[in-house]
Amino acid sequence: MKALILSTALALPLATTAAHAAGGGNETAPKKPKCETGQVYDKATKTCIVAKDSQLDTDTLYETVRELAYAGRYADAQVILAEMPQDDDRTLTYLGFTHRKMGHAEAAMGYYREALVVNPDNVLARSYMGQGFVEAGNVSAALAQLRAIRAHGGTGTWAEASLRQAIATGRTFSY
Repeated sequence: MKALILSTALALPLATTAAHAAGGGNETAPKKPKCETGQVYDKATKTCIVAKDSQLDTDTLYETVRELAYAGRYADAQVILAEMPQDDDRTLTYLGFTHRKMGHAEAAMGYYREALVVNPDNVLARSYMGQGFVEAGNVSAALAQLRAIRAHGGTGTWAEASLRQAIATGRTFSY
């Protein structure tokens, strides 16, 4: 049975292109964070500024969150997430991601579910949710998320490929 599940998960080759939370773009490892806790890098001034006081757009804050999460600075990422729109599906996705990486699996799943209520096509939230299921040993739930990613147009994205690889190997991703 396990072989059938794994062969289903590996039915498509790993993709090299990917989508961000709502789609489009490459999902590559982000740059190393440049700033201290609670700060974001302002490209215009080439300095670190306090996130709370910044007028930076949500996309810039989101990139900072990705950088911090990739560096394993999950609590620092949550400081920036607190300054972002709380009803944004990307914010909810990364709140889920950081909570999961900090060992708060139940809270993480709640954030992923909220993100999917806001945007059912958020294939990154589905991928991270599926990776959480892999970590919990619930491969059938992870496969259901893999099928949902495909049903929501995520075939060939990083979200699909990373979940498929997590199902096959048991190893999840840090971004």
